Amino acid sequence: MQTTLTDANFQKEVLENLEPVLVEFGADWSGACEMLAPILAQLREEFNGQIKIARLDVDACVHVVAEYGIQEVPTLLLFKNGQVFDQIIGVAPRQVIATKLRALLN
Repeated sequence: MQTTLTDANFQKEVLENLEPVLVEFGADWSGACEMLAPILAQLREEFNGQIKIARLDVDACVHVVAEYGIQEVPTLLLFKNGQVFDQIIGVAPRQVIATKLRALLN
């Protein structure tokens, strides 16, 4: 199940979460985000119980978007212990994202 992030729950769901979190900063109107959705669904299954994969709508969450300086969608931020560990801007192949997720676990 995909977690939907908001300005209100971002602190609890991402920054205070004990497991690593991948946050997709996306938008419903973005074709690139639409292309990324099935890749993230596969990764959500592959890393189930190890990494939370969540989505944040950039149009609905202006405070978090501004705080992290998000300018393009999709942008993936990988969080570990409440801090940004890595990022990917744009659509990346599943293997590239999976490699970064494995690094996040180490």
